[in-house]
Amino acid sequence: MSFSSLRNVAFAATAALCLTGTFTTKPALAAPAGVQAPDNTSQNKASTETADNQTNSKADRQTTAKIRKAIVGDKDLSTYAHNIKVITVNGEVTLKGPVQTEDEKQKVASLAASVVPSEKIINDLTVKQ
Repeated sequence: MSFSSLRNVAFAATAALCLTGTFTTKPALAAPAGVQAPDNTSQNKASTETADNQTNSKADRQTTAKIRKAIVGDKDLSTYAHNIKVITVNGEVTLKGPVQTEDEKQKVASLAASVVPSEKIINDLTVKQ
């Protein structure tokens, strides 16, 4: 069978699945019974510094990328720490989100300080209770 014939068969099969309604996407994963899904919505709404405030200047984007790379590259940090928000506006860096311990909070701040001077860092990280 030639490539164009295979392509036509694949296209026809895809179209048939879509028309019959048997082609569906995976449902969103729900939290197990009795477990509350993580939700930082109320904490994030109270925040004035969000990722939307991140400027599009090349220097700010590069600063954020370098800090993010340093944080994600440190495999000793928790998933919480790997997922914090790093927001850079005019060279000033804000770190936001929950981390597991006070030591982890300090470690993330020191990783950011390896990229920018510590006086340009606002450490709004919270220790998860």
